[in-house]
Amino acid sequence: MDQLEIFKALSNKTRLQILQWLKEPEKHFPVQEHASFDEVGVCVGQIQQKAGLTQSTVSEYLSILQKSGLLESTRLGQWTYYRRNEEAFAALSNIIKSEI
Repeated sequence: MDQLEIFKALSNKTRLQILQWLKEPEKHFPVQEHASFDEVGVCVGQIQQKAGLTQSTVSEYLSILQKSGLLESTRLGQWTYYRRNEEAFAALSNIIKSEI
């Protein structure tokens, strides 16, 4: 776990919002027909629509969050879905408690 990459990923308001939305996706996104939030996460298109940003910007933000380890992705056909990596958040919490 690269602490610097994680804190860089968290240093953007929209990326923080995305993480908050993905914490409780059923509260922030409409039901998906092809996949459940618990199994695969939220479709990029829904995240992009909610953020109100271009697809390329949202894709870049999701990539940064994934590279930091905070998100996991699943590809189903032509769609990519993202969900939080709760193990990474638990590890981050431990780092903050013990090292910072």
